[in-house]
Amino acid sequence: MTSTDTDTSTATARDLLTARHLINGEWLGGADTERMNPARPGELAALSPSGTAADVDAAITAAAAAQPAWAALPAPSRGAILMAAGNLLLERQTAIAEDLVREEGKTLAEAKGEVKRACDVLRFFGSLGWAATGEVLPSGLPDTTITTRREALGVVGLITPWNFPIAIPAWKSAPALISGNAVVIKPAELTPLSATHLARALQDAGLPAGVFNVVHGKGRVVGDALARDPRIAGLSFTGSTNVGLGLQEILNARRARVQLEMGGKNGVLVLDDADPRKAAQVVAAGAFGLTGQACTATSRVYVTPGIREEFLAALTEEAAQYTAGDGLEAAKMGAVVSSQQFEQNQAAVRTAVERGATLLQGEYDGGTDAGFLFPAAILTDLPFDDAAVTEEIFGPVVAVLEVPDYEAGLAAINDSRYGLTAGICTDSLALSTDFAARAQAGVIKVNRPTAGLDLNVPFGGVKDSSTNTFREQGKSALDFFTWGKTVYTGV
Repeated sequence: MTSTDTDTSTATARDLLTARHLINGEWLGGADTERMNPARPGELAALSPSGTAADVDAAITAAAAAQPAWAALPAPSRGAILMAAGNLLLERQTAIAEDLVREEGKTLAEAKGEVKRACDVLRFFGSLGWAATGEVLPSGLPDTTITTRREALGVVGLITPWNFPIAIPAWKSAPALISGNAVVIKPAELTPLSATHLARALQDAGLPAGVFNVVHGKGRVVGDALARDPRIAGLSFTGSTNVGLGLQEILNARRARVQLEMGGKNGVLVLDDADPRKAAQVVAAGAFGLTGQACTATSRVYVTPGIREEFLAALTEEAAQYTAGDGLEAAKMGAVVSSQQFEQNQAAVRTAVERGATLLQGEYDGGTDAGFLFPAAILTDLPFDDAAVTEEIFGPVVAVLEVPDYEAGLAAINDSRYGLTAGICTDSLALSTDFAARAQAGVIKVNRPTAGLDLNVPFGGVKDSSTNTFREQGKSALDFFTWGKTVYTGV
């Protein structure tokens, strides 16, 4: 681990091209990993170091040393730093968003919205530094008062994905920090700059050295070292189900706390009483927005016979408007994040067609010379157990199937290994209320896209989408990063 000549804490936001480890307040590491622009595969978007187990050890050592003083700092003072960091992100919004587009591929409007979300998350949790924590409870004993406290876990590890490369690091880091924890984060390899911008804002806002540490690198090296270190009291992960379940085994073996947000295969039920045009807009926004690269994206739709033809016609028109292009230009939909994801999308659609599916909209055999631009795709005439209906694709691909009635549609929605979000399009208050009660998903949307969530509400899923224990976002996010203590005080 060697120090470099580049000091990203003083560089302007637009000058930042090389991401570094941040360990104990110092920017360290080489620049041996190249990240190319997915919309322009020949253009370098970022450089980053390949972290080692020794880097992780140094980061955890720094975090463990810094955490007690950070936890002892009054919560309003911790909150003021988070709020200042949020303000800095907003000041740097355009430059950060442009970097985000170049390394992740989404549109500039989506990237600016994500930076604003990260800013708002920091401000929200920063404001909780002034909020009451714990309770005063009555005792059955005379002259006795009972109070409860929330204590920081200590040092926590965060492993974040590439699809929301600044928002997810923010919404994991902010509740951890306001609770008095020190953080070691491993950002996604594909998007090192976005997390670096977050780290710079926190550092520039006055966060003490060692409280927030960043180690870049491969999951099997950096992520594994984080999970196995006994000083990591809790680890929060967002990513694939297979990787998440593997991490859970490691953390459970040493009784450390673990939070997993994993895959999704989110369904929407469209009933005859829905407006077909509005329903198509809801589904298209959920399926094709963010290039379909969201764990909450709509990927399967069940529609009743009376509205099927009108809905499919409207959805096809909507999909045709999601033209893929360079996110820094006037594109409705950005590039797919990588050649691997692009090929995964191609294979999913191609093999579905080979199995007999009808491709109403889109294609799957385009080249990649001009960028990883994958068109919005609609598949129909699929059996319910087809892989395109049951397995996560993570691209702008949606399967539309017919169901005879509401009960059959609800059963189809629930017949999945995943349970992150689910939606219904209907004008019936009775059916939407019943759906909200019986759909097996952590988030229910009525006449709204499955993707997208307010920052002040709990987020998480059931089944293979989540550990279904501690929720992220909102005040509920504090629960994972703290433990409870009950105090009896006698007079």
